[in-house]
Amino acid sequence: MAKLNNVTVLGTGVLGAQIAFQAAYAGFTVVAYDINEAALDKAKATFQGLVETYKEQVEGAADGKADAAYARVSYSCVLAESVKDADLVIEAVPEKLALKQSIFAEIGAAAPAKTIFATNTSTLLPSDIKDSSGRPDRFLALHFANMLWVNKTAEVMVTPDTSPEVFATVVEYATDMGMVPIEIKKEKAGYLLNSLLVPWLDAASELYVDGYADPETVDKAWRVSTGAPMGPFQIIDMVGLNTVYEIAATNPASAQQKWAKLLKEQYIDQGKLGLSTGEGIYKYPAK
Repeated sequence: MAKLNNVTVLGTGVLGAQIAFQAAYAGFTVVAYDINEAALDKAKATFQGLVETYKEQVEGAADGKADAAYARVSYSCVLAESVKDADLVIEAVPEKLALKQSIFAEIGAAAPAKTIFATNTSTLLPSDIKDSSGRPDRFLALHFANMLWVNKTAEVMVTPDTSPEVFATVVEYATDMGMVPIEIKKEKAGYLLNSLLVPWLDAASELYVDGYADPETVDKAWRVSTGAPMGPFQIIDMVGLNTVYEIAATNPASAQQKWAKLLKEQYIDQGKLGLSTGEGIYKYPAK
């Protein structure tokens, strides 16, 4: 299979923007898609912030490479237009099954036959989405961790229909993008990382909503006891409270429904969305 060159990323939220920028930083030609010009203006500001972050945190980025990555990204709010030359489309829109199915149905009709489709979904099974694309053999999951210039994993997960050649191509792409590919041989909701992470975050949230301890105390217990640099609520701020809310809201367990309600009323409705907005569970310096 030919090497991938043109990458389209659907969605420019916290993780979508990181995926697009890292792909551009690795030398790929990138189209960033979002729903309107206002969202794209916000994305451009996010990419400018990533330029500065890479200059500070990624070796060699300050020697013009981060600026070159910014110049390698183009923008579109027309879905069909954004995928017309794509070798690979990576979807990073909100965790709503109907939305993902609708988007893949539209781009499945518009993208070239060569295009591979990947979903970055954190919690849904790619098998629930693949048929809407019209090309299930060219569909798989490609999942990234937040702050991916530091946390360089790219989980590559097949569905029962994924072509072995497509899987191998995306594993190679992940390496070329500067990631460490994590090959998952069998479809599993949550992949490897979230299968470990989500139960841990759920346990922390239940300690909070049931009144056993506040977030600061829970985090302190974890950091001091394990030597880990961050506790669960610090991780939640990094992931983003909107994403955590969407996952909790779909969990029928009473503790998770209480957690979703608390997140919405005490944080999200107040504009406290986590590290990206300067305040979530914790407050952060402007820089």
